[in-house]
Amino acid sequence: MKIKIPNYLTIGRIIIVPIFVLTFYLPGFYGDIIPFSLFVIASFTDFLDGLLARMYKEESKLGELLDPIADKIIVATALILLVMDGTIKNFEVIAAIIILTREILISGLREFLAKGKVNMPVSGLAKLKTFLQMFAISILLLGQTGNKLINFQDYNAQTIGIIILWLSAFLTLYTGYDYLRKGIDHAISEDEKN
Repeated sequence: MKIKIPNYLTIGRIIIVPIFVLTFYLPGFYGDIIPFSLFVIASFTDFLDGLLARMYKEESKLGELLDPIADKIIVATALILLVMDGTIKNFEVIAAIIILTREILISGLREFLAKGKVNMPVSGLAKLKTFLQMFAISILLLGQTGNKLINFQDYNAQTIGIIILWLSAFLTLYTGYDYLRKGIDHAISEDEKN
C-alpha cells in the first residue's frame, strides 16, 4: 500500500508526541522552546495535511482514521503536562477538562454517526476554536521564556495564554453542544423509524 504525503505528516505528528514529552522536562530555556516548537510544528502539520489531501485529492481512509487521533493525542498530552507542572492550575483546570471532554464526546459522536453514514462537517466556529486552543497551548508551553518575550502591560504570556484557553473552552462548549444536538436528533429520528 502506498502511503500518501498527508498521511506521512499525520504519522509524523504522532511520532512527535514522545519527543515532545521528553523535551518538556528539559530545564530552563530549552525546556520551554523545544516543546513549544514541536507543538507549533504539530499544529501546522494538522493544517497542512488536510490542505494537501484536498489539493491533490489524496484523501484516504488511513488519514481519516489517524488525523483526529493525532490531533487529540498532542492536545491531551500538552494539557496534561501543563496541569502537572502547575502552569494550568486551580479553576483553570476546568478549561482543560472542558476541552478534553469535548474531544472524547466528538470522537464518540463521529463514530456513532459514521455507522448511519451521517457526515458531521467541521464548522467555521469549530475551526476558530481549534486555532485558539492551539494558540493558547503554544503560549503556555513557552513558560518563563514566554513571559520574557510577551509582556503586555499587566498581562504576561501565562495570563494571556490562560485567557485564550478559557475563550477556546467556551467555544468548545458551544460547538460541542451543537454537535451533540445533531447527534441526538439523528439518534431520535433513527429510533422513531424502528
